[in-house]
Amino acid sequence: MTLASRITVARILLVPVFAVFAVYYGASVAAGAPDERLRLAALITFIVAAVSDGLDGFIARRFNQRSQFGAVIDPLADKALLLTGIITLSLVDWGPDGWRIPIWFTALVVFRDIIILGGIALLYYVNHKAKYNPTWIGKVCTFTQMLALGWVMLRVDLLSPIYPAALAALFTIWSGIDYFRFGMRQLQGAEHTKPGSHP
Repeated sequence: MTLASRITVARILLVPVFAVFAVYYGASVAAGAPDERLRLAALITFIVAAVSDGLDGFIARRFNQRSQFGAVIDPLADKALLLTGIITLSLVDWGPDGWRIPIWFTALVVFRDIIILGGIALLYYVNHKAKYNPTWIGKVCTFTQMLALGWVMLRVDLLSPIYPAALAALFTIWSGIDYFRFGMRQLQGAEHTKPGSHP
């Protein structure tokens, strides 16, 4: 296993660590005695895991450590961290007056990811492959979702978490539509290349 892949695996192992710190901090908030050490531990764990995403990619490119294992495990690690953060911070309060990720936003993100996974499975069934080139919409979607998470974890009380969540929801829907349209083009291309099909 390459160094880049080891860093990716370490990121996956940090996901449950973050979740434990986050849940325990939420419990301390609910008890009326917030333990800021737990919030800081959760925040640091999340930041280290997020930074490792760029680090393993840099090492893989710089030292030619790209591998099939890394290509599969890296996006899974990214998704595990992001989804765990969104789900966890929608189930526990991180401050007074329901300071958390809105549950409707979490439902939207999970629903979109389920649809995307279903589409990938369908493409593999029909085409025996599935490809998707990263676009600016997908990158902005990830950024805005991370922004919503950071808003809650850092307790930026300028605005309610509903507002960054609404912005992230817009790009979550947009990127979901983009995935769907790209997948449909691949399916239509497969239909045109079947024996007996017309050009």
